[in-house]
Amino acid sequence: TDPLRSHPGTQWIQGIHCRSLRTRHNRTPIEVPSRTRRKRQRYVEKNGRCNVQHGNMRETYRYLTDIFTTLVDLNWRCSLFVFVMAYAVTWLFFGAIWYLIAYCRGDLDHLEDKTWTPCVNNVNGFISAFLFSIETETTIGYGHRVITDQCPVGTMLLLLQAILGSMVNAFMVGCMFVKISQPNKRAETLVFSKHAVISLRDDKLCLMFRVGDLRSSHIVGANMRAKLIKSKQTQEGEFIPLDQTDISVGFETGDDRLFLVSPLVISHEIDARSAFWDMSQAQLEKEDFEIVVILEGMVEATGMTCQARSSYLAEEVLWGHRFSPMMSLAEGFFDVDYGAFHHTFEVDTPSCSARELSLAAARLDAHLYWSISSRLDEEPTLANQAAKQSDSGSANSKAGEPTFIVGEMTDIQEQSGLGELNGSVATDQSESEA
Repeated sequence: TDPLRSHPGTQWIQGIHCRSLRTRHNRTPIEVPSRTRRKRQRYVEKNGRCNVQHGNMRETYRYLTDIFTTLVDLNWRCSLFVFVMAYAVTWLFFGAIWYLIAYCRGDLDHLEDKTWTPCVNNVNGFISAFLFSIETETTIGYGHRVITDQCPVGTMLLLLQAILGSMVNAFMVGCMFVKISQPNKRAETLVFSKHAVISLRDDKLCLMFRVGDLRSSHIVGANMRAKLIKSKQTQEGEFIPLDQTDISVGFETGDDRLFLVSPLVISHEIDARSAFWDMSQAQLEKEDFEIVVILEGMVEATGMTCQARSSYLAEEVLWGHRFSPMMSLAEGFFDVDYGAFHHTFEVDTPSCSARELSLAAARLDAHLYWSISSRLDEEPTLANQAAKQSDSGSANSKAGEPTFIVGEMTDIQEQSGLGELNGSVATDQSESEA
């Protein structure tokens, strides 16, 4: 048996520690009464969409100053409508101008006159002027409707339409290209676990969640961040709604930079700097907060930056659970079973907070330190008593009362030797305990 575990102080601390454990086999878990919690409105949805709507915005002209981003941010239905209307309006606009030039020059009145030189050959109405506008802007040039050299106004209009048409093409094609190549859909193949868990890892309480990439093409320079969204009130009485607090996921050690080839479990160690330092299992069931997790990286195929988001409410954090393993070694490769991606299983975990767990460990260390020190202090006391007995025996012999009792001297020697033996044994035992 381990002498540390048999010490009374150790047993006392272990008794406090064991009463906080939830077992899965021989004992029924203790049911903690929980109050009815109102449904919390998510700040960030599970699919990463931010549940925020901007209202009462009076400076809407700012959207027009960045028209390109405004068009890219439109949904596909509006984007296609703007794309079609941009071309249709320019074609109709310049077609009307070509018709107006033909009408003002009198070309429509000399359609049958072979000696008349029109501005544009074979333009006999608005439809033919509209078709000529399409041919000019799209540089089709069928050869049937052609501008002549007798119309300087038409020449200037032809140059203007060619320049504006090129600008419209560049703008609209650029918008559609950026919208198609947006990395938002790449985030659909970056998955987060449905629940976060809290359990012991290296004798420390940790908040953990799992992230994975379903594609074979990787995210380059993947970086993980986490935020705690919780309203609070300052000491001055100011109420801060949806206050954001950083949750460390390894920024100091570099663990937040991921090599996301296979699913990874992201861990947040609950220490004195953590927002969950004073939170126990019973308090978790009463808390109202949201944890937002953000994964950023560069798409390997396109080189564009991608961001995937998800969130966990307080009821989605499982206390005393651990994620099931999902990787196995196959013949020549590692096999990842995504069927177990969201699976968790229950493990023995203290129901107290990380602060209480740290205090219990400190008390245990203090009891062990003082018990070992007290035993080490007892050894020189026994040696001093044996020395005093030997000194008193020699003083009696010098006082004129010599006694030659061999048995008694032998007993004294035996006692002295036994004391030294006991002292050495005690020293060895204390060293073994230490």
